[in-house]
Amino acid sequence: MKKRKLIPYDKNLKELAKNLRNNSTKSEIYLWRILKNKQFYGYKFIRQRPIDKYIVDFYCPELMLAIELDGYSHQLVEVQEKDLIKEKRLNELNVAILRFSDFQVFNDIENVIRKIEFYIFEFEKHTPNPSQEGKER
Repeated sequence: MKKRKLIPYDKNLKELAKNLRNNSTKSEIYLWRILKNKQFYGYKFIRQRPIDKYIVDFYCPELMLAIELDGYSHQLVEVQEKDLIKEKRLNELNVAILRFSDFQVFNDIENVIRKIEFYIFEFEKHTPNPSQEGKER
């Protein structure tokens, strides 16, 4: 398997990430039921993962993929500006981001899943020898 570059993170964020895991939003819990335990095409997703000076809702190191779920506060301009800065930095670290609203997770989970699947299929097309463990969903 291809060796991945280590992603830096601020160790001071570990406790905050733990608190966020223990106080997940309803949409995070709902999506986590689909992504946990390598049951989504065999890929391991981690909840509330520190990356650089940020915390992402879900992260898959093998895919270099972060998934962000946006609640009501993300409709505010100042939060959107912070999201853009965060997204730019994560992209500089070669981390792709898929962003979904809470509304999408609760009311259109099929398309949320399709978009994640599409990312995985595209990733596998361009990556030699991805993990085959738990390939079927």
